[in-house]
Amino acid sequence: MHPYIKGQLVDAHTRCTHYHSLLDIIAIKFKCCNSYYACIHCHEEHANHRLQVWKKDEWNYKAVFCGNCTYELTINEYFNGKYHCPSCSSPFNPKCSNHNHLYFDMIS
Repeated sequence: MHPYIKGQLVDAHTRCTHYHSLLDIIAIKFKCCNSYYACIHCHEEHANHRLQVWKKDEWNYKAVFCGNCTYELTINEYFNGKYHCPSCSSPFNPKCSNHNHLYFDMIS
């Protein structure tokens, strides 16, 4: 059984109205609410609280969901996977790296 993904989903692979290319198949568990959302915009539109990022010492937590095979990746697996799922090898959108700082503490 996989986690419930919140947001404006458009298909079963976690694509949403904001990001829906063939490669947009991940959801992120937000630290602030311990809930998976399809993207940052979905969180902003549906959650009524401030965003918190995952600190580097928390990167062994499962916080990334593959919408293709339903595998939950640790944050370290996500960063070490070169934008591919370690379970099914599906490619993830490499442009997501532009948003890493919104989900993960990239400095500490």
